[in-house]
Amino acid sequence: MWDVRCILNIVSAPKSRFQILTDTQWDLIAPLLPAPTGKRGRPFSDPRLMIEGIIYRYRTGIPWRDVPETYGPWQTVWTWHRRLSKNHTWDTIQDTLTAAADAEGLIDWSVSIDSTIARAHQHATNITRLKKGLVELQGSADRAA
Repeated sequence: MWDVRCILNIVSAPKSRFQILTDTQWDLIAPLLPAPTGKRGRPFSDPRLMIEGIIYRYRTGIPWRDVPETYGPWQTVWTWHRRLSKNHTWDTIQDTLTAAADAEGLIDWSVSIDSTIARAHQHATNITRLKKGLVELQGSADRAA
C-alpha cells in the first residue's frame, strides 16, 4: 500500500540529475531560441535538452563526444551550440541569465588576482634577436636614465 509521505517524496524529488535549468530560468530564455519552421524533414530537437546539454558540457569541461545521451546525440548538441554562437543568441542567453541572477543578488562580483609568474623560454618572445640567442634591447640606455 502506498503511503502519502512516499508519494510526496516522489513528487518533490528532482526529475533528473541532468536537469540544469530551473523553470524560471527556462521561461527567461525560451523566447530567445529558434522555433520549428514547419518545413518537412528531420524533426526539431527539444530546445531545453539542447541548451542543458550545452551548459552541461561547459560545466564539466568534457569533449563534445562525451556529452551524455540524455541530451541527445552529441552532434546535435554541438550543432545547436555552433548555430546559437554564430548568430549571437548564445551571448544573449548568457547575458539574460546573468542579469537575472545579479538582480536576485546571487552573483558576487569580487575579483581575485593571482600574482603567479609564468616564465617562458627566451625563444617564446616576439623580440628580434640581433646576436645568437641574446636579445638586444635597442635604446634601453635612454629609457634607463
